[in-house]
Amino acid sequence: MTATGRVRAEFGAAWNSFLRRRTAVFFTFFFPIILVLIFGALVQTQPTGGGLFAEPQAYYVPGYLATVVLFTPLSRVGSEIARHREGSRFEKLATTPLSRTEWLFAQTLVNVVIIGLAALLILALMVVVTGAEIPLSADLLLLIPFVVLGVVVFCGLGAVLGSVADSQDGVIAASNTIALPLLFLSETFVTPELLPDWFGPIVNLSPLTYFSRGVRALTYESAGLSDSVVAVNLAIVAALAVAFFAAGAYAIPRTE
Repeated sequence: MTATGRVRAEFGAAWNSFLRRRTAVFFTFFFPIILVLIFGALVQTQPTGGGLFAEPQAYYVPGYLATVVLFTPLSRVGSEIARHREGSRFEKLATTPLSRTEWLFAQTLVNVVIIGLAALLILALMVVVTGAEIPLSADLLLLIPFVVLGVVVFCGLGAVLGSVADSQDGVIAASNTIALPLLFLSETFVTPELLPDWFGPIVNLSPLTYFSRGVRALTYESAGLSDSVVAVNLAIVAALAVAFFAAGAYAIPRTE
């Protein structure tokens, strides 16, 4: 069997495994929906009121997309590796031609499909429910590589967490500990002006920051769509995706 065939087979198995977990399917899509409904429709924004949620609705599109790009890969890939370790499945996989890189690539593809669907749902809700004004142009198609590469970044990080955590509970605790600060401190929901000056350089250490900046340049007119801004942030996210994927594939244990 070729590498493509092995990845396809693993993708099919992982996809069917996801669909069998109906609770996971439900909350994967319910979480971003409830987030948009609560903060976008109920709390709403106050463009002239100052403070948190003081910007127009479209400003927060990167934040809502980040919830699925960040949380879903971390928890799903990390938990999947933890389950494999607890069931000694990596010992069985070590006897097959499927490499660790191919296994992680297949898992990442599953997450790309899942999160891609969730991202489309979020964008539709933002426009229909909150009235966010997202500029429609050919440039908007660049959201696809941003989402795909963002998923790769956090699938790689999730693989690292799943490989070092001692249990599935440990993976969930670690992923939440990492994801929650990143979600709010990566130029997503909290504007840079609300943070102290000394915290600015720290924001640049978050991989999610470059995802947010690029997506905002595409979806928020007041951000000023600039080819250089989009290209630079997309290049950074791409480089991070390669680095994190390589780290995640290396961290996956051969045996347990």
